[in-house]
Amino acid sequence: MNQSLHTDRAPAAIGPYSQGIRAGNTLYVSGQLPIDPATGAFAGEDIRTQTRQCLTNLREILKAGGADLHQVVKTTVLLRDIEDFAAMNEVYAEFFTEPYPARAAFQVAAIPKNARLEIECVAVL
Repeated sequence: MNQSLHTDRAPAAIGPYSQGIRAGNTLYVSGQLPIDPATGAFAGEDIRTQTRQCLTNLREILKAGGADLHQVVKTTVLLRDIEDFAAMNEVYAEFFTEPYPARAAFQVAAIPKNARLEIECVAVL
């Protein structure tokens, strides 16, 4: 049976979806925007600040499911501008250690609320 994950330490879902779902021993965390849950606003406008907030939100949802970033096996990064890839990658490396999760990164036409990026992940307990 699937179990919804929820924490007030990450932004509430902005639509009909869960912050994350636990299915067996796997956690699926919905794409996180760079929203600071304390203010409801973006943590900043630059890619580094937005990346840091997205990953902080992911980490908090993982904690709600009894996991941490070391248990992440796959991430997907959606970028508004692929030119932000190197700067995003620098911050990403502050959050993950070897063995790094598998990852896909794409430039997309638009991201909700005009964010610079959105990041989702899958973790195994």
